[in-house]
Amino acid sequence: MKNGLLIFILTAFFSCAGKNDLPSDIIAPKKMQEVFWDYIMADVYATEFLKKDSNINVTIENIKLQEKIFKLHKTTREDFYRSYTWYSNHKELMTIMIDSMIKGKQREINKVKPVVLKPL
Repeated sequence: MKNGLLIFILTAFFSCAGKNDLPSDIIAPKKMQEVFWDYIMADVYATEFLKKDSNINVTIENIKLQEKIFKLHKTTREDFYRSYTWYSNHKELMTIMIDSMIKGKQREINKVKPVVLKPL
């Protein structure tokens, strides 16, 4: 379910191809991957877990989470969305960035060794 949702979110960002030169005001691919991953995870957390609490305004909490992410990665909402729009308009670079992001996360998951519990 989570993988399907992630793939759906990521493929929704693909759009028209265009010029491949990275403008100076666009977040570099490696950093964009890190910010984008955290952004997606925050959105999934807000929409899948926080929505279960009727006392929480999911939209406001999601915005708060996003601001924490931007602060953590030393960027701004404006820089992120400008970069997101630029990558969305450059399909081949967006595809490379997302593929690299997913493969990196898969490598991280594969490094985790399962814990084998022995009977008492």
